[in-house]
Amino acid sequence: MPPINKTRTRTAAPDNSLTRLRIALTVFFALDGFVFAGWVVRIPAIKEQTGASASALGLALLGVSAGAVITMMLTGRLCRRYGTHRVTVVCAVLLSLSVALPPLTHSAPALGAVLLVFGAAYGSINVAFNSAAVDLVGALRRPIMPSFHAAFSLGGMLGAGLGGLVAGGLSPTRHLLGLTVIGLLVTAVAGRTLLRIQPPAPTPDTTEQKAAPRPPGSPAPASSRDRTHTRTHTHTRTRGLVFTFGLIALCTAYGEGALADWSALHLEHDLDATAGVAAVGYSCFALAMTIGRLTGTRLLERLGQTRTLVGGGTTAALGMLLGALAPSVWAALLGFMITGLGLANLFPVAVERAGRLAGPDGVAVASTLGYGGMLLGPPAIGFMADWFSLPAALTSVAALAATAAVIAAVTRRAAAA
Repeated sequence: MPPINKTRTRTAAPDNSLTRLRIALTVFFALDGFVFAGWVVRIPAIKEQTGASASALGLALLGVSAGAVITMMLTGRLCRRYGTHRVTVVCAVLLSLSVALPPLTHSAPALGAVLLVFGAAYGSINVAFNSAAVDLVGALRRPIMPSFHAAFSLGGMLGAGLGGLVAGGLSPTRHLLGLTVIGLLVTAVAGRTLLRIQPPAPTPDTTEQKAAPRPPGSPAPASSRDRTHTRTHTHTRTRGLVFTFGLIALCTAYGEGALADWSALHLEHDLDATAGVAAVGYSCFALAMTIGRLTGTRLLERLGQTRTLVGGGTTAALGMLLGALAPSVWAALLGFMITGLGLANLFPVAVERAGRLAGPDGVAVASTLGYGGMLLGPPAIGFMADWFSLPAALTSVAALAATAAVIAAVTRRAAAA
């Protein structure tokens, strides 16, 4: 008996169009991370420009999350109607244009309004290119989904680094307008390739048996009512599995959001690190996550999806316990790196499985839940830090990572079926 849920690795060599499609999608993933990170590094300057208080800025920043969550489910329907490639290109144009809007505002309400537009474009392109990537994974029959998310991480690191270099010499308006120009140029080149390639046919997660002549004495075919009941049961089970993989995405994104906002504060206030060392905390986490995603395909081919999910969640839980409760800065940094390695492939695998089960709608559900986790993480950590302490609050990241591992283990048979 072959291992349950083991990813198949034997396949014919991909043709040139699939290789070009993979390159084009990788470029769009990297562009998304590059543009988003470029916006994030200019938030302090735009806060000063708008004169917003900390609470007003926090409410305005919710516009990004609100815009993304509102449009993700709609984007799944648009992908079914117009195709994932067209929707990806259109959303890339909207993302590139909308990133130039925040510096044009001069009040917190106006900033929140334009961030709704930016968030809508950001959420939509994530659903579109993840759906296109799911179809490509099925066509290649190789677990390459983590490589796309590694491109997003690398794009984010490049965008943040470039933003830090130009922050002293360029105003936010010129910097973000430059991102618009770069985004439109990249979209023109990569989008042309993407639109010329026919999307590969979606590969379902289950296969239907071909009809064969019924031998004498065999049971009669199922009645129309039985077939309807079976289809309804299958549809219900599929929705349940999609939601389950969405929960895994939520648990993963919760940790990403929490570490992005609270890791530096934990190192500086709880472990007496200098401001420079504290800033390295999230960089260690992000670098480890990028390395984990770059090696994710080989890991999935060796272990299969379920073992990768269970092992990754367990590793992240242990790493975050070390990062939250370690008595020294360097032990905490090691814990953050272990956490990044553990979480690296959970979100890509969860989104890919949801997409294989339900197409773009499945990607939309998993992405919406995942983005909800990223939105939930930072404020939840803040409330728990007030009630208990910040180290205790950060252990919730470990708890949710362990929960993701348990969910993957418990649903193993149902996912394989």
